[in-house]
Amino acid sequence: MATYKGIQGFTIQNLSADPSNPIEGQVWYNSTSNVWKVEEATTVGAWATGGNMGTARYGLPGAGTQTAALAFGGYLPGATNATEEYNGTSWSGGGNLPVQKYQPGGCGTQTAGLSFGGNTYLPPSPSITNTTEEYDGSAWTAGGNMATVKRAAAGAGTQTAGLASGSDSPVSGSTEEYDGSTWTTGGTMATARGSAGKAGIQTAALVFGGYDGTAATAVTEEYDGSTWTTGGTMNTARNSMGSFGIQTSAIGAGGFDGTPPIKNIVEEYNGSTWTSSPTTISTRDLMGGAGTNPAGVIFGGRPVSGSTSAATEEWTGPGAAVTKTITVS
Repeated sequence: MATYKGIQGFTIQNLSADPSNPIEGQVWYNSTSNVWKVEEATTVGAWATGGNMGTARYGLPGAGTQTAALAFGGYLPGATNATEEYNGTSWSGGGNLPVQKYQPGGCGTQTAGLSFGGNTYLPPSPSITNTTEEYDGSAWTAGGNMATVKRAAAGAGTQTAGLASGSDSPVSGSTEEYDGSTWTTGGTMATARGSAGKAGIQTAALVFGGYDGTAATAVTEEYDGSTWTTGGTMNTARNSMGSFGIQTSAIGAGGFDGTPPIKNIVEEYNGSTWTSSPTTISTRDLMGGAGTNPAGVIFGGRPVSGSTSAATEEWTGPGAAVTKTITVS
């Protein structure tokens, strides 16, 4: 007869506290709470509330990871240059951008971030820009200008290998690649659009959804460093989503399809197909996103037209470890 030790390689332990790093399949008895517990892998992703941003805003990009995220720019109303850093629990102020920007593109990490394009949105002469800024964890400095002006470009990659794809003003499918100092022209997307979801790196990027100048689109395109090819179509056409991940495992959350209300739906991409998640977020669009699937984060945004949000939500995707109490009935 098989035993637990024979299957798992260890016996069931009697512990006064849960182990700090249990492995999948491990079972133990917690003598303090008088319950049996087991470490399992999640089968469905879930969202949890994180710490609120210091400044509520929408139209901001994101960079970094779930526990080391970077947020910068956005709309208050009026464009802002505020930068905030997230440690997985709370937000703190970082160095301000040298200019206020609404809907700049962004990518990189918390200590090596990249901001490009955007709308200065400073009356009486708001303008779309082609400027680039680089963040070192405390301060922003000027980088090389893009060849074209872009607002709401989809950003991917790192500070020294970045990608700026599309624009919603002017509507464009052009792509530019950054090497840490200079932008060069990359492949053009088949569907011109801005305000799209994004994921991945410069040589393996993903762009999905967005606004094509007429309506929200559900088109997905994958980039190999030179050429865009068509991927799986989203279930719901949307623009201005919170997004994060890699080319073969991405999340698109919330957004707007052109008809109120703003959405709270979530979709997952596996490299070929989009699947609607049974979980939802708080209703909003125009939020920032960072991280991976299964460990991402979205922040800020617009719950309804004319409003701003400071909310943060953290995503734990399928396959992540979770401790559960064993019950009998």
